[in-house]
Amino acid sequence: MAQVSWRADDELVERVRQVASHSGRSLNEYLTVVLSAATDPELAGSEADAVRERLALAGLLEKAAPGPVRAPMAQAVADAAARAASGTPLDELIASGR
Repeated sequence: MAQVSWRADDELVERVRQVASHSGRSLNEYLTVVLSAATDPELAGSEADAVRERLALAGLLEKAAPGPVRAPMAQAVADAAARAASGTPLDELIASGR
């Protein structure tokens, strides 16, 4: 399982925490549900539809390309991993107060 670091304005983070709390979910669980609803066309139901509608209104929802989805080439994955690993480690960001 991957771990993702997310940078956002304090106000946005607080709004997301409040919505997550009101829905009885942790922040992590809520973000997972929102991102799954935004990207998984197999999900159906009012909650997923509402998330997709909001993302579409914000201009953040792309239509899926027709046909099967192909996995990226191994070299592209290796290049992306190398770029991702070249940033500042999370523990250093935390220690510096960022």
